[in-house]
Amino acid sequence: MMFWVGMGCEFSKYSACCWGTEQGGLDPEAHIDENVDNIEGNDLPPFREYTVDQLRKATSGFAMENIVSEHGEKAPNVVYKGKLENQMRIAVKRFNKSAWPDSHQFLEEAKAVGQLRNQRLANLLGCCSEGDERLLVSEYMSNETLAKHLFHWETQPMKWAMRLRVALHLAQALEYCTNKGRALYHDLNAYRVLFDDDFNPKLSCFGLMKNSRDGKSYSTNLAFTPPEYLRTGRVTPESVTYSFGTLLLDLLSGKHIPPGRALDLIRDRNIEMLSDSCLEGQFSDDEGTELVRLASRCLQSEPRERPNPRSLVTALIPLQKDSEIPSHVLMGIPDGTAAFPLSPLGEACLRMDLTAIHEVLEKIGYKDDEGAATELSFQMWTNQMQETINSKKKGDAAFRQKDFRTAIDSYTQFIEVGTMVSPTVYARRSLSYLINNMPNEALNDALQAQVISPVWYMAFYLQTVALLALGKENDAQVALKEGSSLETKKGTN
Repeated sequence: MMFWVGMGCEFSKYSACCWGTEQGGLDPEAHIDENVDNIEGNDLPPFREYTVDQLRKATSGFAMENIVSEHGEKAPNVVYKGKLENQMRIAVKRFNKSAWPDSHQFLEEAKAVGQLRNQRLANLLGCCSEGDERLLVSEYMSNETLAKHLFHWETQPMKWAMRLRVALHLAQALEYCTNKGRALYHDLNAYRVLFDDDFNPKLSCFGLMKNSRDGKSYSTNLAFTPPEYLRTGRVTPESVTYSFGTLLLDLLSGKHIPPGRALDLIRDRNIEMLSDSCLEGQFSDDEGTELVRLASRCLQSEPRERPNPRSLVTALIPLQKDSEIPSHVLMGIPDGTAAFPLSPLGEACLRMDLTAIHEVLEKIGYKDDEGAATELSFQMWTNQMQETINSKKKGDAAFRQKDFRTAIDSYTQFIEVGTMVSPTVYARRSLSYLINNMPNEALNDALQAQVISPVWYMAFYLQTVALLALGKENDAQVALKEGSSLETKKGTN
């Protein structure tokens, strides 16, 4: 493909206006009605404050297995996945103790960002500030980052139409934030772009938080840093546009190319070196040229010559392709169940085959109760413990004989004594509840089994069945995916 891109401020019928004293330079009537203010996240709960105990419980004690941020527990600020008592999935960002010494400033910043609600964002749902703890709570995005899908893909590279959709959705997110008075976004990069259950791209709300009032918080490779930041140490709205330009280069090339190198290639008209070879035949020369031109405008050394977010949206809308095709299809995921392979146990859970699940629970016994047998035998000398053991044995016998009402009663006696905790007992009572058409009780027990044993696949599989029984199919798919992943990991260890 042959592209040609000029470095001046004027370009093509898709041209975007630049930053200036009048940022609204476009005719409002010419702004195609994909108005980001019309795609509010209205179904989300209002921003609220959480306690540390609530978030500790939601993340199974900030379990290492629930870390989803890059670099794992070694990162300065760690992000965990979790689930609230109302079953809402969340992401919890836990800052190190030095990040926000001023609790008042932290709360004010979080509350301001928490007022934003838009479908192009992974929205901020709440925060926590207790003692030295500083935590943010956002919507959970289950399908990884742009960096994962663009740089480290496994089954297929991201299609051109999907890359253009990512660019538009990000531009719309930035336009919405700018319209709401939050024009600064810190360290915009491919790790800040997340994908939801349907593989729609969203911008993480965490980058809207700044660590100080003067805007001095920018942490990225210097080769990708806006030139004015190197001079002043300050983030400006124009700096965000520069970072957006680096993302456009990522989308075009499938690689993280330093802007300086990219601009040299553009000046030399060597655009083929910028293009991802995996995209061969997916776009025309004109389409490639338009995206390169837009990226070059974002990367102008003079900040005021860069397009503003509204201009980015206007420039990207005409470039969209296959707009009627859902994102998960463009990403090569035909439907939710095809996104990951299932074991026979996973398939049994999906079809709600309670007999098959009962057979598995009988077969595995108590081998997943780490340390439970030792502690029980050590405490057998007390009468109370002997009674507890008898209750458990009676429950096991009833469970084996498929007398599930008696199993519920006996396991309840064991649990209420409280001397010993057993994830298997909760799992068995959960299945007994399901067989007796008590899905809410079954779900609570499956969640309790997860709290005791955060990486036990059976706890998630039972949640899947309970959620399906309650008609919560989307949540069931998430639990099924997690259970399948954990079962696979256990099998390879």
